Amino acid sequence: MTVTTQPVGALIRQWRQRRRLSQLDLSLATGVSARHLSFVETGRSSPSREMIERLCGELDIPLRERNILHLAAGFAPPYSERSLTDLAAARLAVDGILRGLEPNPAVAVDVGWNLIAANRAAEAFLGGAAGIPSQGTSHPPLNMLRMTLAPDGLAPQIRNLARWRTEVLRRLHRQLERTADPGLADLIEEILDYPAPADDDQGDRGSADDLVVPLQLTTEHGELRLLYTTTVFGSPRDVTLDEIAIETFFPADDHTARVLRSL
Repeated sequence: MTVTTQPVGALIRQWRQRRRLSQLDLSLATGVSARHLSFVETGRSSPSREMIERLCGELDIPLRERNILHLAAGFAPPYSERSLTDLAAARLAVDGILRGLEPNPAVAVDVGWNLIAANRAAEAFLGGAAGIPSQGTSHPPLNMLRMTLAPDGLAPQIRNLARWRTEVLRRLHRQLERTADPGLADLIEEILDYPAPADDDQGDRGSADDLVVPLQLTTEHGELRLLYTTTVFGSPRDVTLDEIAIETFFPADDHTARVLRSL
C-alpha cells in the first residue's frame, strides 16, 4: 500500500480540485458546511472516518486511494486488498462471466491493464498473434495495451491503428483522471513513445452515424471488425475487486460473428 506524508486535508483538496469542484459545490453535495470543509483542507480540523467516507463517495475516489486518506487521518485502512485467488467467490464470478461471454473473446484486467484471466475464445482468438498463454501456465503478467499497440504486438495487424490508438489514449487519460494511478501515467508515456502510426488510409474512417469505434484487425480469417464493452463489479468492498474490469469484444459484422463462432 502506498504511504503518503501529506496531511489528509491536502489530499482531500487535491481530489476536490481533480474533480473540478469548489468547496461550496462539495459542501452542498455532502452536507458538510463549507467552513468546516475549509478547516479540514487547511488542517485546522481533523475529519472523522464517516466524513472521509462521505467526501470520498461524492468525489468518486477509488478504494485504494480511500485507504490512503484514512491512513493520513490516523485511521486504519477500511478496505482489504487480497489477491483474486484469495477471493474465491469473486474468482468464480469472474470465471463465470468470462465463460458466459463465449464465443466472444473476453479478458479480465487490473487497473494497469495487466491480464488476470481470459476465456477460451480470447486464448483462441488472440493467443497465436498476441502470445496469450493458456490458463494454468506460469507466466509474467501480460499487459493488454502493450500487446495491442506495441510495434511487435498486434499493431501491424490493426488497419485503423491511428484512430484506435487515439481512442485508447483518450480512455487512458479519463481513467488516469479518475484514479490518479501513477502506473497509468507511465503507460500513457510508453504508448506515446511507440512509432506514430500513419493515417488510416485503408482502415474504416467511420462516419457521423458511428456509435463506437470498431477495432479492425487483419487475421488469417480475413478482416475482423470488433466492438468492445467494459464490465466492472458494482459496490466493491475490496481494492482488488474495485480495480478489475472485464473487456469483451463483440462482432461488428456477420463475417466476424461467423469466425468467432468457429473458434
